[in-house]
Amino acid sequence: MKIAIVGMGLIGGSLYKAALKEGYDVIGIDKNDPVTVADADVIFVALHPTVAIKWIIRYKDEINEDAVVVDTCGIKGAICKKLENELADSKWTFIGGHPMAGKEVSGFENSDANLFKGASMILTPSARTDTRKLEMLKKLIKRLGFNKIVISDALEHDTMIAYTSQLCHIISSAYLRDERFAKHSGYSAGSFRDLTRVGAPDPDLWSELFLENSDALLPVIDGFIRRMEDFRQAIADKNRGSLISQLAEGVEAKKQVHPEQ
Repeated sequence: MKIAIVGMGLIGGSLYKAALKEGYDVIGIDKNDPVTVADADVIFVALHPTVAIKWIIRYKDEINEDAVVVDTCGIKGAICKKLENELADSKWTFIGGHPMAGKEVSGFENSDANLFKGASMILTPSARTDTRKLEMLKKLIKRLGFNKIVISDALEHDTMIAYTSQLCHIISSAYLRDERFAKHSGYSAGSFRDLTRVGAPDPDLWSELFLENSDALLPVIDGFIRRMEDFRQAIADKNRGSLISQLAEGVEAKKQVHPEQ
């Protein structure tokens, strides 16, 4: 099996290194490199969403008709809908993908062959996806270190990611932009580190992700704001009963999902 990785940033570089580690014949391609993917069996396109779409459309006729192409973008609806129309006549298989792994830093220099160890990969096959190609891809993904594969549709993916990832980055970024942040040394510990860990993402990438997923993200932000307003009102009213109730709801919600914690 020959694997091509398009985009040599953190995710693409880590896929490249993981594939090398597993002994695959793998080639890494920068988005501006000459295209040499005609003999690739699997192509991972690890580029920003708009760039990924343009790259796939531009080179769709250079891809082996038996190949599987997987993007790694953090949104799926905008990508899958656009490509479904553009690739209607292509014989090769496109499957949306999103590796649930990363770091607070970017670039090939920070990539790691073990980045995906224990992580999950979300795949969004369509009704037209060849099940044999999907099973082949799942086996490859496992060998690259992922321990869980989640099969989803684009809408469910984008709705969940708005909550589990995008909202977290927004909250963390807003938290960092407080005047007290510069003076946190000596006053901060684990909770501060946890809340600020993802607060400085790549502005170009994440602004694109937020806007392309706005239909799913806005209701998630609105729900969070309502819950923050409930806390604020209880504190302003010195209503300890309401605070206890709200905190208890959070405890119970966590217990239902993680009873061991």
